[in-house]
Amino acid sequence: MLAERRHQLILRALRSGGPAAVTDLSEQLGVSPATIRRDLVRLEEDGLLTRVHGGAVAEEGDQPFAEVAEVRVAEKDAIAEHAAAMVEDGQSVLLDIGTTAYRLARRLHGRRLTVITSNLVVYEELADDEGIELVLLGGMVRRDYRSLVGFLTEDNLRQLHADWLFLGTSGVRPGGQVMDTTVVEVPVKRAMIKVSDRVVLLADAAKFPGTGMAKVCGPEDLDVVVTNAPADPVTRFALQEAGVEVVLAGEVQA
Repeated sequence: MLAERRHQLILRALRSGGPAAVTDLSEQLGVSPATIRRDLVRLEEDGLLTRVHGGAVAEEGDQPFAEVAEVRVAEKDAIAEHAAAMVEDGQSVLLDIGTTAYRLARRLHGRRLTVITSNLVVYEELADDEGIELVLLGGMVRRDYRSLVGFLTEDNLRQLHADWLFLGTSGVRPGGQVMDTTVVEVPVKRAMIKVSDRVVLLADAAKFPGTGMAKVCGPEDLDVVVTNAPADPVTRFALQEAGVEVVLAGEVQA
């Protein structure tokens, strides 16, 4: 198999299934672990993935929204369903960019809520729901990722208040730091945190540790993390030490 074809298959496997071990990729592609390791080094040099202990995770920060939306849908739906149940009618909800926030928006139909967002797909999903007061933040349009960014977005946020922020992420570090791959989105996320009473991080299993070079916030800025799988013990301890409630989507709450 040509190296270029292997690289395509490796990236497809990482984007569809999340982080993968060298041994698993070796078995899937029918080549030696040494070959896979060389491929991962090359792909990391090209900025297409990040190597982690024993394997790799794809860089997803700049993938088009439509492509990311097709990845790990069942996991995102489980997280979104739990998040939607946290909100009471009459409250204000701030929805971050990203595909999990979009899955959450789909579960808010028929509710009496105020929804604030810089996520154009969330806006399109809720625009015709007359029961929802919908606030679309201004800003520069990132067409591929369907979001609004920049100082106009941040200025808009300073005039607002939200009961809940549902925050997305590219990765959560072992110390509980929330990361993002796209630097231009970070100031908007930080502004969202400042104007929200409660901050809920939506993070599927692939986000532990996930990717990202830019720090959005520390665990002390979070109230709840909703995920579909337990974080590693170090990360979970860091979150709990900061007073963050870690919730597994689908668990029955007492």
